[in-house]
Amino acid sequence: MRAELRSHKLTYQDYLQFPEDGRRHELIDGEHFVTAAPNVKHQTLLALLTELLGGFVRRNKLGRVWATPLDVVLSDFDIVQPDLIFLSRERFQLLTEAHLRGAPDLAVEVLSPSTRRRDLSDKLRLYERSGVTEYWVVDPEEDTVEVYRQNEGGYRLEARLSVEQGDTLSSPLFPGWALALEELFHPLSG
Repeated sequence: MRAELRSHKLTYQDYLQFPEDGRRHELIDGEHFVTAAPNVKHQTLLALLTELLGGFVRRNKLGRVWATPLDVVLSDFDIVQPDLIFLSRERFQLLTEAHLRGAPDLAVEVLSPSTRRRDLSDKLRLYERSGVTEYWVVDPEEDTVEVYRQNEGGYRLEARLSVEQGDTLSSPLFPGWALALEELFHPLSG
């Protein structure tokens, strides 16, 4: 009986029954994951990136940027809450009153000790197969950002950017936008 329960994939209907308990609930391939609230550094990076990128997107009328929590329903078995998403104006038809139904143009995950492995493996594969154009992995421990971009055949690691090398984050999704990683990871230094 136990093996039978484990082989049952949870669906979006099951997901809707999860408690609103302040934790992040996600389904990946029908498997339920629960994550506690992230730490201060994680939230500081997320807030700053949301402010800097969101302001640019808004001023240039490129679309919308959201920080979690916002459900992204990629399939009946895959419901996630990326730390940050961008949806271009041309794709607003994916929005419902409750969630985003389909792949955003950009998904960003800020790594936490409890989510690191999942963000670097399960979510990377999920975003790739779901058609998310770009996936950014922000690492607060290493002061790095990895940029994955869809190419023929799936994701390719386009860049591994670091504060140490003085790198700047940019993307073809946001023409004219560039962010020095120093400004993201150490905004009060200098």
